[in-house]
Amino acid sequence: MKSEYYLVKKEGAVATVWLNRPEKKNAMNPPAWTDSVGIFTELDEDPEVRVIIIAAKGDDFCAGIDLFDMVNHLPELLNTEQKGGVKWPFLRKIHGMQDAMTVVERIRKPVIAAVQGRCIGAGLDLISACDIRLATADASFTLREAAMGMVADMGVLQRLPHIVGQGITRELAYTAKFIDASRAREIHLINEIFPDLDALMEGARKLAEEIANVAPLAVQASKEVLGRAIAPQIDEGLRYVASVSANIVPSNDLFEAITALTEKRKPKYTGS
Repeated sequence: MKSEYYLVKKEGAVATVWLNRPEKKNAMNPPAWTDSVGIFTELDEDPEVRVIIIAAKGDDFCAGIDLFDMVNHLPELLNTEQKGGVKWPFLRKIHGMQDAMTVVERIRKPVIAAVQGRCIGAGLDLISACDIRLATADASFTLREAAMGMVADMGVLQRLPHIVGQGITRELAYTAKFIDASRAREIHLINEIFPDLDALMEGARKLAEEIANVAPLAVQASKEVLGRAIAPQIDEGLRYVASVSANIVPSNDLFEAITALTEKRKPKYTGS
């Protein structure tokens, strides 16, 4: 369970997986993607663990994918020679990154997301793969990829419609806007709002213990049944969005988004 990105703590039947890169607002660098499957699989196979909480160190839950740190891992993002020899391995990498999110959804143990501060892009992908989501009053959420000239390809477009519905998902995907905790609860993205981080973690722990006190086979079977109802649709959607994503990057809009981010200005998109 050693990771440069995640910190795992077990207390009785509850394990907490912390996003542990607070100095970068928990932006997801390569270890965030490569370590996920092993960590959650190990917790799933641990007979002492019945419930998992995903939480984050620092003021923000997750700033999304760390594009600057991921460039070495995904050089295809900036490669202007987009021939088959570039696209084919890129597609495989996208599938691997998708697995880092899907494992959270497919393990037998229920997973509770505890969100504070900003939850951006890949952070929203992650919590959409969780069973239950809780947040602080200062939390905010955004499906941010369109603002970076990209399509969200880690699963949020497949999972979010089952949580908040098609209309809300399309609004969030097309506008890339932030919504606050109150709106997030109104659309059923989160179950409950807590005044601060301490209250959030106390509430998440209390809920986890309530679940842990119920017959584990019944709980896990319930998750399996609920997941099976949507799994084929999600799997098909993940394969498709990976192909679409590989087809539209890089683009002039992506280069402009990165440049604007570096220069701390509003990007000017051309649709090319």
